Amino acid sequence: MEIKQVKDYMTTNVITITSDKTIPEAYWLMIENKVNRLPVVDKGKLVGFVTLEDLRRAEPPMGLNLDLVKITDKLSKMTIYQVMTKDLKTISPADTLSTAVQLMLDNQISALPVLEGNQLVGIITHQDILQAFLDLIK
Repeated sequence: MEIKQVKDYMTTNVITITSDKTIPEAYWLMIENKVNRLPVVDKGKLVGFVTLEDLRRAEPPMGLNLDLVKITDKLSKMTIYQVMTKDLKTISPADTLSTAVQLMLDNQISALPVLEGNQLVGIITHQDILQAFLDLIK
């Protein structure tokens, strides 16, 4: 049986965002591109990772008696830098899928930016891993 590598299943056309963009800008970018996570790239360098869940955590809890205008104003000024994950786990395209799975499980994450040297070349998600599993059992 051939050992599959990350490069065999990763997404290479990665939608990214810069750390100075706002939470609403990230939401719209995710919605328009039907993604739940974005690598954060500043000046060609991966500096963070932001998920839809990160954006949701930035919102005040429902049920609080807060002025909607104030909430909207505050969120519109919050940058991705304020909510992104900075302590990144990454993987190489040459690594095996089992390495990717173990890294995801050990760190309780659902995606890994794929780096070749310091260059972002892709992303591999839990859905990509499931696709690989499905291909294996067919």
